Amino acid sequence: MMNKTVPALLAVMMGATAWLAGCSSQNTQISTATVISPIPSETSDNALGEKLDYKIIGIDAGAGSMVKTEEVMNLYGLDKWQLVEGSDAAMTAALIKAYEAKEPIIITGWTPHWMFKKMDLKYLADPKNGFGGAEQIHTIVRKGLKEDQPAAYQFLDKFSWEPADMESVMVQMIDGKDPEVAAAEWVKNNEAKVAKWVEGIQPVQKEKLTLAYVAWDSEIASSHVVEHVLEQKLGYEVELSQVQTGPMWAGVAIGDADGMVAAWLPSTDTSYLKKFGGQIEDLGPNLDGTKIGLVVPSYMNISSIEDLQ
Repeated sequence: MMNKTVPALLAVMMGATAWLAGCSSQNTQISTATVISPIPSETSDNALGEKLDYKIIGIDAGAGSMVKTEEVMNLYGLDKWQLVEGSDAAMTAALIKAYEAKEPIIITGWTPHWMFKKMDLKYLADPKNGFGGAEQIHTIVRKGLKEDQPAAYQFLDKFSWEPADMESVMVQMIDGKDPEVAAAEWVKNNEAKVAKWVEGIQPVQKEKLTLAYVAWDSEIASSHVVEHVLEQKLGYEVELSQVQTGPMWAGVAIGDADGMVAAWLPSTDTSYLKKFGGQIEDLGPNLDGTKIGLVVPSYMNISSIEDLQ
């Protein structure tokens, strides 16, 4: 197998360290109100690999989407291509730089994500269904949470929202609001939905709870909304623990974390579910209609993963 996952300092590509700080940056380069209108690319399909140095820009090593992308690259025989490790912030920084310059780029992408609101992007067709189609985001908790913290368990079991809800929080964050502020505003503007989540649940008195999450804008949004509801509606003191995907699953499995709302199933995180499934409790989906795949700007003259062969 000739595919290699190689580390890369994508911050150098951006030239603007504000983006690498994550979605709370005040120096947003693409506003909510303006979607860039790209011009057609003049890059031919034959020259695309050479122009991109045969690199696909990814996120953090060990993420389910990275594991799945490597499998897809093998499936399509993309032996010349490399999957570049980085982070959500570094990947979006590289995407923005390329998009503003109307240059080609290929990234590991997913929805919901604010980048689809800000830019005109498209998924490359996956005729072999290597990425597995639509997915869900599940809530996972540690064994024993139901008995130890019944209020938190009941709420986490009820927590469910729509892709548009998550995207609205992400857009506020990328426009400069702290995640805590964006989450609080969303809760304030969606009291009816939140009321159903906490209906009939008896609040506690400053019980401590730890939730694990990964530094993806989608999971930052959902985890901060859950944190806000647990603290402001149910009386918990919540610690959010930011880790990578593997440690997130392991932390819940061994009880270092009480739960997470960031499990992409049935495909993306399937290896972690197989490894830790007997040590955790799956409360089911909290969001339907997610998707992962290879994403490019719409101005690129490419439509399928097969075009990369």
